[in-house]
Amino acid sequence: MAFVRVNGIVLHYADRGRHDAPAIVFANSLGTDFRIWEKVADNLSADYRIILYDKRGHGLSDATPQPYRLDDHVGDLAALLKHLGVSDAVIVGLSVGGLIAQGLAASHPELVRALVLCDTAHKIGNDEMWNGRINAINADGIAPLVDSIMQRWFTPAYRTAENPDYSGYVNMLARTTVDGYAGTCAALRDADLTDSTRALALPVLCIVGDQDGSTPPDLVRELASLIKNSRFEIIEGAGHIPCVEQPEATVEVIRKFLDELAIR
Repeated sequence: MAFVRVNGIVLHYADRGRHDAPAIVFANSLGTDFRIWEKVADNLSADYRIILYDKRGHGLSDATPQPYRLDDHVGDLAALLKHLGVSDAVIVGLSVGGLIAQGLAASHPELVRALVLCDTAHKIGNDEMWNGRINAINADGIAPLVDSIMQRWFTPAYRTAENPDYSGYVNMLARTTVDGYAGTCAALRDADLTDSTRALALPVLCIVGDQDGSTPPDLVRELASLIKNSRFEIIEGAGHIPCVEQPEATVEVIRKFLDELAIR
């Protein structure tokens, strides 16, 4: 395990793979930690430098008092990369991690070479939705919402009692701190990156699970339409977290994208 203090908080991160190769940085989704990327990262680590981290309020990173801003998350990632001496990286972000990736590319273009935006959008949800979730979690915790969230995260085929991995991801969500979850909900509520994302001028791949219940394919397709020359791919047999349900297919589309850009 590795930890660093940046922006007044401690972040948990991992720095693996080939340090003489281009860096790929993974940003995780709301209610998860960097373990969602393990199978994808393991596959790519022979050819790339792999950086994973737990964003503020998640995993083993500090959970500061809510609310958070997207700029807090973006600033944390920028500080981590500068600490590691990483620039010109490929940023792979899922859900809120995808918003963090977009925000980083807009505000710190020197750090970003290309984006892989997974199951995300330029704006996710609305004030009513996020305020309702924040109020519910602050009142009763995350546990009452776990089942409904899991229905959006994973396909019915994955959500079975016989699948121990599914139980593990239930535990991951349920053990997220209230401040971390609700604080990041506030960041999502207040984030609208339509204008800054439309202005991006770098290679972008947009990926979405065909059964994503949080950021459906049409929403991710809309994101792709904002970005000149971006690419759009649907992962079959996956919900909101294709890197967990379909890691091989996720790696395949990422590798194809990187190979076409000669990032190796």
